[in-house]
Amino acid sequence: MKKSNLISNLITAAIFIILEIAALNMLNSSSPIQRSWFAKGGHIVMGSLWGTTQDIKHYFSLKEKNDALAMENFRLREQMLEMEAIIRDSIRVSKIRPDGIADRYRYTPATIVKISNNTQHNYLIIGKGSEDGITEGSGIITGRGAVGVIDAVSDHYAYARSFKNHGMNISARLGRNGAVGPVSWDGHSNDGALLREIPHHVVFSPGDTVYTSGYSSIFPPDIPIGITGESRIVNGSTYEIQVRLFEDFGALRYVTVVENIGRDEIQRLERNRR
Repeated sequence: MKKSNLISNLITAAIFIILEIAALNMLNSSSPIQRSWFAKGGHIVMGSLWGTTQDIKHYFSLKEKNDALAMENFRLREQMLEMEAIIRDSIRVSKIRPDGIADRYRYTPATIVKISNNTQHNYLIIGKGSEDGITEGSGIITGRGAVGVIDAVSDHYAYARSFKNHGMNISARLGRNGAVGPVSWDGHSNDGALLREIPHHVVFSPGDTVYTSGYSSIFPPDIPIGITGESRIVNGSTYEIQVRLFEDFGALRYVTVVENIGRDEIQRLERNRR
């Protein structure tokens, strides 16, 4: 296209726009009905802009709301664990003991700042450290399972082995009152684990819930871990049971650090008796 034709087209377009604006202005000024139409159109445009602005504000406020909900969930979960412990102790001895299970653990909410899920030695880093009372050897849990164990602590962060770490075992119970055995990640799937060393005479069904046993010095009892699936007999004496985990490790963000207050004393006692 020649330069002269381009300039001519631009001038024509500019004149057209000016004439359109003038025509709209004349229409707006010509009668009350037309002014009403223009006002209504303006209100629709302004309403749409206001709605879009509110949607944007709502979107950016979601993180703050999620954080608040996570803290509320933590408080409710802590209260639930304490109440379950009190009920358990009261049933066992017909009264509430001062040294009940709830008194043996300290809970601290935390947020995951980094997580690994794609290796045989997965880990996570939380945004709480020694200045927040976090100590090595503490467990990490959610309401849906045991997540990991803290191995190293700095002032403001803590490094933990994930449950999805080859060689990590957690003491688990088949059902609320069933047999106890180690449960570990199956080493390849995102939501799979294996419960081992369950005596072959134990009766169970696919879909039974697996809980933490409370026999370790790390995790409290009765945290749900997953549900049982297929099983096989190993060495003719024990079951190896597939477990589908409740926790979605790919969506983890908020966790709870649980510290067994009497862990050091228990470990000293064990060392002295060896």
